[in-house]
Amino acid sequence: MEIEKLSIDGKTTTVKVADKILSAKINKKLVSNVLYKTNANFKGRKAKTKQKNEIIGSTSKIYAQKGTGNARHASRKAPIFVGGGVAHGPKGESNYKVRKLNKSEKKLSIASLITEKNNLKDLIIFNDFDKEIKKTKEMNNILIKFKATNSLIILDKKSKEKIEKSVRNIPNVKTTDVNHFSAFDIVKYKKLIFTESSIKELEKRYI
Repeated sequence: MEIEKLSIDGKTTTVKVADKILSAKINKKLVSNVLYKTNANFKGRKAKTKQKNEIIGSTSKIYAQKGTGNARHASRKAPIFVGGGVAHGPKGESNYKVRKLNKSEKKLSIASLITEKNNLKDLIIFNDFDKEIKKTKEMNNILIKFKATNSLIILDKKSKEKIEKSVRNIPNVKTTDVNHFSAFDIVKYKKLIFTESSIKELEKRYI
């Protein structure tokens, strides 16, 4: 399938991309399942509180067992004292099961989302960036020009070196490469941008 390819000065040509990426079946149930698993596996349930036996301090009895009129206590490490251990607190352990996400699910969900972006006219293919763009303002103006101020930009290695620094401080824009993006990233941003080399690199995985 042929799709428009743009240069940063607005010139339009075409590039051929495999139908498996641009004309895939849109499977919303599969995408929803992949997003659920991805989010569940990213949960960082690592909170940790100190138990009574982990508190550092004196173990001496704080006052006599009897005769004071107060309750009986052994040490200041007890949970009822400020600075003492925490009773039944989180122990820093993963208390959830990692949900398996196989390769075919990942590939089909991404192809489904790219196809949907293409149908909605939210997919942009740029020429590879040959010239280094140093200023954030210049890169921001390019994104404004193509109505891509909320976008995920998937770059090839050479293009990434040319523009990564100029994009870094632009809000609602993320740059990455074909090895480090997920279905969640595509859904999060309105526009999806590839360079010619990056879309070709992704294409190889579906052929």
